[in-house]
Amino acid sequence: MTPDSVMEIGQGALAVTVMLSAPLLLSALAIGLVVAMFQAATQINEMTLSFVPKLLITVIVLTIAGPWMLHLIIDFTREMYLSIPERIG
Repeated sequence: MTPDSVMEIGQGALAVTVMLSAPLLLSALAIGLVVAMFQAATQINEMTLSFVPKLLITVIVLTIAGPWMLHLIIDFTREMYLSIPERIG
C-alpha cells in the first residue's frame, strides 16, 4: 500500500462521511435557526422548544434520506472490499 492509496481511501471516507452527515446537520441547523428566531421574537426561553423540533426533523430526514444513506455506505464498503487485491499487490 502506497501513501497515495492511503490518502485516496481517506479522502473517499471523508467524502462519504460528509455526504452522510450533511442532510441531518443541515436540516437541524435550519430548524434550529427558525426556532431561535421565533424564541428571540417572542422572548420564550424554553429549552425543549428547540430540542423537540430538531428531534422531529431529524427523524423525518432519516426516514426520507435513510435508504439513500444506506445505499451510499454499502456502495463505499463494497468498493473498499473489492479493491483489496489491487491495494495489496
